[in-house]
Amino acid sequence: MADSGFSYSLDEIKQMSRDVLRVAKDLGASSAEAELSLSIGQNVSVRLNEVENIEYNRDKGMSVTVYFGQQKGHASTSDLSPLAIKDTVAAACNIAKYTAKDEFCGLADPNLMAKEALDLDLHHPWNISVEEAIVIAKECEAAALGVDARITNSEGASVSTSTGYFAYSNSHGFTGGYPSSRHGVSCSVIAESDDNMQRDYWYSTARAAVDLESAAAIGKKAGERTVRRLNSKKIKTCQVPVMFEAPLASGLISSLINAISGGNLYRKSSFLLDSLGKQVASPLLNIYEEPHLKKGLASSPFDSEGVATQSRQLVQDGVLQGYVMGSYSARKLGMQTTGNAGGNHNLIVQSGAQDFAGLLKQMGTGLLVTELLGSGMNMVTGDYSRGAAGFWVESGVIVHAVEEITIASNMAEMLKMIVAIGSDICIQGSKQVGSILIERMTVASE
Repeated sequence: MADSGFSYSLDEIKQMSRDVLRVAKDLGASSAEAELSLSIGQNVSVRLNEVENIEYNRDKGMSVTVYFGQQKGHASTSDLSPLAIKDTVAAACNIAKYTAKDEFCGLADPNLMAKEALDLDLHHPWNISVEEAIVIAKECEAAALGVDARITNSEGASVSTSTGYFAYSNSHGFTGGYPSSRHGVSCSVIAESDDNMQRDYWYSTARAAVDLESAAAIGKKAGERTVRRLNSKKIKTCQVPVMFEAPLASGLISSLINAISGGNLYRKSSFLLDSLGKQVASPLLNIYEEPHLKKGLASSPFDSEGVATQSRQLVQDGVLQGYVMGSYSARKLGMQTTGNAGGNHNLIVQSGAQDFAGLLKQMGTGLLVTELLGSGMNMVTGDYSRGAAGFWVESGVIVHAVEEITIASNMAEMLKMIVAIGSDICIQGSKQVGSILIERMTVASE
């Protein structure tokens, strides 16, 4: 898809974001911030070698936050006409006049604004036609169906592409923006054996199409993952080592990040309150935030408040080195923003020397988890209980599939019981992590 599909250029939406601030000032706001975005995308899906969906999206939007001293108002619109923008700013101003004063609200510190316009190589439009996308999707699905005769059905394969522009301005005189893109290929199939039916999937996503896994490789992996889940058996309730496959291991890291995020900390709804400088995890755990990775799925030169992003180590040898905060939560905690308004940026979990097979061998006898069901963690206490499916492992070898089980522990203890982190790194959005082996959890079944 070509960039010519955009209604405005990047420079034009940067200027529009500045115009929004001028309107807010004319209406009496003491300060304001505005964000504009444009995106176009295409998604093609096939099922059983027939085209199922062809979707296009074309989105645009503007959001504005205004401050009248310590009073705040926010409004947004998908209409970027001058009149609609003026009306939206007026609505935000009207809202602010009726909100209670909040001493912690306001723009981020002007001294923290990003000074450099970094090029992080985030924009790689994929000029792919619908016909070409259909060919790729069919190839992916065919590869999955060809893995094993027991694969009898498909939930389909899809090829998606999107590109967009983003601009942000605030009353400190900061204006920044950049183009970006994201593309993906995915496949999900169904296998049957006797009375047992299973499904699984695989996918690849990247800023540039050339960095995607091949359609054939994605399909083959989806097929292999599906077939291996057939003929599951029951296991008895036990306490054993549990290994989270790399795609799921990112969830453990997410739990840690949520627990050290400003919002949960100032609300005192975290199991890691007052943990700065303390041992919160196994000495094997090291987490780095790298916001300036070229082509990174969560790379950005500044956060959603214009604050410059910086590389840092969040966890060193299991010791917490820093929180994850925007300016509001930082003020509530009497601290300074960490440049994480809007989220974290490329969390890299340092891996060990062992690959997936090596971790299984180290585990010996235990459970490999490949799917989690429901959301079963109490952020205040850390108590963790999730429905799960995966594989029973004996002597470092996968013996059979298991399902209809529950795994339980406490996240604070789980983090400290990490005994290995694999080199089989999976990149999922803002996190890059390998499989994680936990020393012991309760597995409930029969």
